Amino acid sequence: MITGANHGIGAATAEAFAVQGARVFITYYREPTLYTEEQLQQARQAGIGGDALYRARQQQPADPLVDRIRSRGGAAVAREADLADPANVPRLFDWCEAELGPVDVLVNNHTCCVLETFDPALVTTEGSGIRLVTAAGIDAHFAANTRAYALMMAEYLARYLQRRATAGRIINVSTDAAHAHTANVSYAASKHAIESYSRSAAAEMGRYGITVNVVAPGPIQTGYLPPEAEANIAAGTPLGRVGRPEDVADVIVFLASAQARWLTGQLLYVGGGWRMPQ
Repeated sequence: MITGANHGIGAATAEAFAVQGARVFITYYREPTLYTEEQLQQARQAGIGGDALYRARQQQPADPLVDRIRSRGGAAVAREADLADPANVPRLFDWCEAELGPVDVLVNNHTCCVLETFDPALVTTEGSGIRLVTAAGIDAHFAANTRAYALMMAEYLARYLQRRATAGRIINVSTDAAHAHTANVSYAASKHAIESYSRSAAAEMGRYGITVNVVAPGPIQTGYLPPEAEANIAAGTPLGRVGRPEDVADVIVFLASAQARWLTGQLLYVGGGWRMPQ
């Protein structure tokens, strides 16, 4: 089961697992956008990185992805659900079990990202805008990015124990900017909380044969980086380019593999050396 998988890292992860012969359950949510359908279509046609292209990709259905996987002989099913609603968590597992079987590998990748700041000088209406922190904004980020990840892990474990499974994998996707992010403060804080939940889950679920790890991508071109930003990031990255969704997907597949059996409770920065923690 891969959340947030209609585009970007999630979609690449779904395809990477399918290549390995895994049956893939894809879930996603298309949140409301300020752009009109005409603007989104123009962004898709232009293909130039920026907020509009990112939102356009975020709005796409998962049907083309499912079709690609099936055309190569793979098995895939997609369902749309807003994970900010806790009632959708058990529903997703029910749907997956009915159509593909129980969840062996859970990849929590979905995200809510609305730019928020403490500093009035940073507020802007350009693109999707940067807003001042509000109670509603904080709640929205933590409902989708933090609470949903925790509830997904809890649901996974409950069903895992019920069927007496002996080996499992959970991979949570955070960001290398989780500890501080100017003009994206609620997003960063909610991602940081994911890392804490993941370490606790790794400590408590290890006795049942489940590993829990976190992937923290650096800058990945999922459509949001304009050309100038992409060039600047590539110049400052030791491996000399901006990351692609496939770069992160391959690490996620590794963490789900037998080769990663002795890795748990770890945070892996996947960004070509963009961030090198001491």
